Amino acid sequence: MPTLSRRELLGLASASALAVTLAACGNGSSTGSSGATGDAAIDTSKASGEVTYWLWDNNQQPAYQKVADNFHAANPGITVKITQYGWNDYWTNITNGFVAGTAPDVFTNHLSMYPQFVSQNQLVPLDATLAKDGVKTDVFQKGLADLWVGPDGHRYGLPKDFDTISIFYNKALVSAAGVKDADLQSLTWNPTDGGTYEKMIAHLTIDVNGVRGDQPGFDKSKVKVYGLGLDGGSGGAYGQTQWSMYTGTTGWTFTDKNPWGTHYNYDKPEFQNTMAWMRSLIAKGYMPSLQAVTGTASADLFGAGKYAMITNGSWMIKQMFSYKGVQTGLAPTPTGPSGKRSSMFNGLADSIWVGSKNKPAAAKWVEYLGSAAAQDVIGQAGVVFPAIPSGTQAAQAAFKAAGVDVTSFLMQVNDGTTFLFPITEHATQIGNIMQPAVDAVFTGQSPANSLTSANQQVNALFTS
Repeated sequence: MPTLSRRELLGLASASALAVTLAACGNGSSTGSSGATGDAAIDTSKASGEVTYWLWDNNQQPAYQKVADNFHAANPGITVKITQYGWNDYWTNITNGFVAGTAPDVFTNHLSMYPQFVSQNQLVPLDATLAKDGVKTDVFQKGLADLWVGPDGHRYGLPKDFDTISIFYNKALVSAAGVKDADLQSLTWNPTDGGTYEKMIAHLTIDVNGVRGDQPGFDKSKVKVYGLGLDGGSGGAYGQTQWSMYTGTTGWTFTDKNPWGTHYNYDKPEFQNTMAWMRSLIAKGYMPSLQAVTGTASADLFGAGKYAMITNGSWMIKQMFSYKGVQTGLAPTPTGPSGKRSSMFNGLADSIWVGSKNKPAAAKWVEYLGSAAAQDVIGQAGVVFPAIPSGTQAAQAAFKAAGVDVTSFLMQVNDGTTFLFPITEHATQIGNIMQPAVDAVFTGQSPANSLTSANQQVNALFTS
């Protein structure tokens, strides 16, 4: 997962724009939605040769190299060549590779991209192969496997990891405000007055004169420390790290069903009231403006002491705890109107490109990546939470050994208060509609109810 934020979905738009040409020139994909291999099982019994495998997170590359070495030891006839690219280059190279015939045999896939890749016949369905080889898909954390079943009923990836959202906070800034760590563990929120959560945000905000946001004389035009940081932007269509943990506590859902819904709910008051509340934090000076964070690295601003708290994903744990002179703490996101917390439950998977020249070895590698033997090794590296529970436990132990208690990230997985990332068709177009619409609310250029018009444009995509 890239350190800038693997969920900067707007950044995928440029890669997706290139990918729209793929339906017309997608290597050997003329046999329908199942691609060149159809629905037939791939014979992995005599797999051999080299498999090319791409990922984008340099923090994970050493662990995956160890996995590849273990795989080669168990399968001496197969060698895995791993290539790592930065987040933006990764998707450009993937989509260019589809057209040029140079894409990898296997690659790390993202939920915002795979529906389009399925519709363009770029992915190999795995169902028959997994069934033949006795590979189970019920071994992953609940819900993850469902995300990778396309609208045609075929499976296009095996889950590799998952992520949730928590509050990272600067312990020194919190302590200086007279706040105890325990005070951050049971905050409440609502879109009307922000609850005890907004009170905490206000108290942790300090202007250049040392006046706090909840004190008389606070100068919102000259803020030294924001009580709550903003992760890179408004969040656009999905707001995973910005606002999804709040809307999820209101009873609001992105779509009519998930996965593969056909109607979005950005016109609902629960959503729009939350966006209005987010805007109010900016207007009050408790959270930075959209203009101030665009193009910045939110983690680095946190590391520089500019934010007392910020919501972000579990893929950021290692970086957020790496800043010298900053003692970082973790707290769960606030309880909302539903009486429960909430977090988007997202995850990646490994997929096979339909143009692979070595599908038998590619399938063998994907099956291994989806096994406990591989995911336990990834968990022991202490970077992400693998999709298989034993790998999750290994990661939790690795983080604990490094002095990081990750309970706040796992508690909602354990108590079932997560919700799945919305998987639908038209992800690129939806992002292109909702990004400027939500931006306009955050900047105060448009009221929150303007999102009703944007929602109409989104839903029109499914009826045209």
